[in-house]
Amino acid sequence: MTTPKRIAVLISGSGSNLQAIIDHQKAHADLYEIVLVISNRPNAYGLQRAQDANIPTLVVDHTEYDNRETFDQALQTAIDAQSADLVVLAGFMRILTPGFTKHYLGKMLNIHPSLLPKYTGLNTHQRALEAGDKKHGLSIHFVTPELDGGPVILQAEVDIETGETEQSLADKVHKQEHIAYPLVVQWFAEDKLFLKDNQAWLNQNCLHHPVLLNRLD
Repeated sequence: MTTPKRIAVLISGSGSNLQAIIDHQKAHADLYEIVLVISNRPNAYGLQRAQDANIPTLVVDHTEYDNRETFDQALQTAIDAQSADLVVLAGFMRILTPGFTKHYLGKMLNIHPSLLPKYTGLNTHQRALEAGDKKHGLSIHFVTPELDGGPVILQAEVDIETGETEQSLADKVHKQEHIAYPLVVQWFAEDKLFLKDNQAWLNQNCLHHPVLLNRLD
């Protein structure tokens, strides 16, 4: 029997994706455990979610550090102290330094609210509406030094309806996020997912195109 993977989750806000992963983990305790939740904001509600689930928490407040490098070093020290096998960014609103991303290359995932490579960065729902897009969604990718630029593993699409608002579109995407992110974490924990030659591989197949959640059986 394989040892469950040890996972650290980084958050900045409410932690709804963290909650989805916590709920999923309860049914897959043989695959992985969440060993630490770190927030860069002391008042992030996601910390309460973790504490309610008896998961250790830590605040590494970015405002207490002089620069990104020293902040990231503090994060890295805390994560490595837990011997984490995977780092999951779940609404973590900090740009990470190249040194940090290289340290966890192939062992760090991010979820982004757009169909990458469209709309890297912020305000993705508003930008999709302004562009007149018919489809929007999310992407889960391995983290590399390029912002929102790592190999995409899975995407989920939602339709943009007539009269759609930024909030209604965000709500649609969030529902898909809460299905998609735990699934990708599970793939990693099952040793089905890995990064090789800067490409994502799943079930020994190179993902030349992301898996589409909407088309999974």
